[in-house]
Amino acid sequence: MTDSSAPATPQTLSQDGATGSAPRAPRQATIPVEPGDGSQPPLALLLDVDGPIASPVTRSVPDEVIAELLWLASAGVPVIFNTGRSADFIIQQVVQPMLAAGIPDGLEFLAVCEKGATWFTFDRSGAGEVQVDEQYKVPASYAAAIRDLVQRKYSDWMFFDETKLAMVSVEQHVETPSGDYLAQQPLFDADALSLMPAHAMRGLIRSTAPEQANGIKDSSASHFLVDPTIISTDIEHARLGKDLGAWRALTWLQERGLDPEQWRTVGDSGTDYAMADWLQAQGHAVAHVDVRPAAELPEKPYHVLTSVHVGLGSDVINDEAGLAFLRAWHERLDG
Repeated sequence: MTDSSAPATPQTLSQDGATGSAPRAPRQATIPVEPGDGSQPPLALLLDVDGPIASPVTRSVPDEVIAELLWLASAGVPVIFNTGRSADFIIQQVVQPMLAAGIPDGLEFLAVCEKGATWFTFDRSGAGEVQVDEQYKVPASYAAAIRDLVQRKYSDWMFFDETKLAMVSVEQHVETPSGDYLAQQPLFDADALSLMPAHAMRGLIRSTAPEQANGIKDSSASHFLVDPTIISTDIEHARLGKDLGAWRALTWLQERGLDPEQWRTVGDSGTDYAMADWLQAQGHAVAHVDVRPAAELPEKPYHVLTSVHVGLGSDVINDEAGLAFLRAWHERLDG
């Protein structure tokens, strides 16, 4: 991988938006996917993990999803994971099942973890070295304070994720009822925010931040976000986000001379739209798949797709919706 300071080729903006040449004019994605002429990948997938491919209940990836990911990759579709999860989680829940199912020789995958702070590649021989962007690490003293906070006050509902290398995360116990966890989460979030000044940090809770769509685009190491989800809270450098993951994904493909004809980004939260926002701004044809219930979708300059676009009811969500889209793309590309 290249370092985090610049993209591999001049066609891509840097992660902070600086550029030596103007991005190309935006293109509209075709709905449904077109097979292409074989000169470049007809499609690239940029996938959030929790929700779209991993069950938010079991936290595991169904065998049917693994099979579709391997088929699409074998058909020439770059498959890239872009998640807030740790590299360790992705190795256990994604890489190992794909290895067990059989990764064909010559295929390589990219996993961007912790919202762009860490990343690694994997193939049939297993996972490569995990890279960590040191500039985005939460101070170790603050991580220790959060670990202590969870142990003292919140261990009945959540646990401290020891596998994170850059951000700090706490997560709902699988056996804890969702309502019980969600009742405690705002209390934890407020406590986590209150601990920041003692560690020379400034921050916001994302739900109350005016910049909540994309975070605080400030590279200062003192700016952090407390970012709650339905099963966890991430505490992260404000520059981290799914757009940074998209930048890493595009850089990785360009290093390999690949320029997909169009992209599909897939997620289950408002912040996942940053993937498609960034790609569209760079002139790439992209559509975003939202695996939540099809209600109150945001207005975007690109297509936003839900389960109803693959002939299912609006109540089909999460990994069931993700699997339906994988199968639909399989059918289109299989002719």
